[in-house]
Amino acid sequence: MAKSDPVTIKKYANRRLYNTGTSTYVTLEDLAAMVKVGDDFLVYDAKTGDDITRSVLTQIIFEQEGKEGQNMLPVAFLRQLIRFYGDSMQLLVPRYLEMSIDSLTKEQDKFRGQIGNALGLNPLVAPFEQQIRRNMEMFERAFSVFSPFGKHADGTSVSSPDLEPVTPAAKAPAAEPAKEGDIDELKNQLADIQRKLEGLSRK
Repeated sequence: MAKSDPVTIKKYANRRLYNTGTSTYVTLEDLAAMVKVGDDFLVYDAKTGDDITRSVLTQIIFEQEGKEGQNMLPVAFLRQLIRFYGDSMQLLVPRYLEMSIDSLTKEQDKFRGQIGNALGLNPLVAPFEQQIRRNMEMFERAFSVFSPFGKHADGTSVSSPDLEPVTPAAKAPAAEPAKEGDIDELKNQLADIQRKLEGLSRK
């Protein structure tokens, strides 16, 4: 069965959201419910026609984070994301986050089963450690592309012809190089998330 086209949502100057598929006004909570059941949509500014889907999805996350017991984004993680804006790593971060959440989504049923079968030992530790380790290895391999010389898995240098050139869409002022401490901090944040999951499984 072919996947249906995304529903068009129009946002008016009074901040009201109009679902053109159902011909009704909707709220951010309604859009959040659509996301959870897999209904795709695009949001456009009713006056300019600009695609504002990203900003509306961000607003949905903001509302969810404000609910008691619903917040998922650690403060340290949010601070680190802000630091990446304008950094040379900015182009890489979205793809890394997308691949990480996609991997977690594909394995969520397995993780839920492991939580349900938890007897004494926390079954989440091993799979999450492996997943985090795979993600960080992938992240660091991608990061090596932004260095003068990348590295192979064994740590040996890669000559420039081995690397695919990264051509920016437009020439921009050189951004401040990403600090090694930023990578370490991201690792610490992932470890913190793992500790929180361990705590939840013990309850």
